[in-house]
Amino acid sequence: MAPLLQSPASSTKLCSLLLLTLAFLAAVDQSAAGIFDEIELIWGASRTYFFMDGDSEALALSLDKSQGSCFRSREKYLYVQIDVEIKLIEGDSAGTVCTVYTISEGPWEIHDEIDLEFLGNATGQPYTLHTNIFANGVGGREQQFRLWFDPTADYHTYSIVWNPNHILILVDGKAIRDFKNNEDKGVAFPTWQSMRTFGSLWSAEDWATQGGRIKTDWKQAPFVSYYRNYNVTWCRPSPGVAWCGDEPRDSARFDLDQKTLGDLQWVRDNSIIYDYCTDTVRFNASTLPKECTLQ
Repeated sequence: MAPLLQSPASSTKLCSLLLLTLAFLAAVDQSAAGIFDEIELIWGASRTYFFMDGDSEALALSLDKSQGSCFRSREKYLYVQIDVEIKLIEGDSAGTVCTVYTISEGPWEIHDEIDLEFLGNATGQPYTLHTNIFANGVGGREQQFRLWFDPTADYHTYSIVWNPNHILILVDGKAIRDFKNNEDKGVAFPTWQSMRTFGSLWSAEDWATQGGRIKTDWKQAPFVSYYRNYNVTWCRPSPGVAWCGDEPRDSARFDLDQKTLGDLQWVRDNSIIYDYCTDTVRFNASTLPKECTLQ
């Protein structure tokens, strides 16, 4: 196996992470429940570090040429809002992918999934947020956005809101994407399979940055992204309704408010750079996904 430390810069990064880990272990007994209690590491644990970031428990995921790292939530959810603060890789992050997503654990051919993937870039270029939604095994619903801020300078909150009528993706509370439940019109929607949250940092230099034209500079490794303030809020139904899955179909409980509608329009005007529903090379009138005609 290749050694973890690849350069003096890499050594400095790793030493800093180890010191942060020691600080976390010293403070964890005095801390309230946080990301340390809510998630578990599933690969790359040797390059993953918990630490205290101010008053918040935080997690650093690390990637070098040999391996990345990944966590998942201890619980599975059905209809929730998931919020997590993420600070992305600074500097040249070309070829890397940092993610937060939910996915069901049943048969792959009918799985549900909600993806947020942050595609690395060359220094000075804007980050791309790549999103996708799978329902009953069917995906291919990609939308991409240019973030309107520097996501490497500080933490920002990324949210998945999943209720019986909508899947919304939010950035700092601003809705950037809506996928509506159109099951009654023949479009699959996640309604019965519970999902876990996952977060990962991995290499995809064959496609992630400018379609793979820009490769990873492994001299910059290890690459590090940070997660903190992981929070889950269960869906709340109308008064008198047992749970969100029993909400009457004609209920206005989950209708989009004017702020959300305004946010979605602002993002369409200013931030979206790819929408599968407008891809006339990929689809024609007969192959366009049905939901695209129901917007």
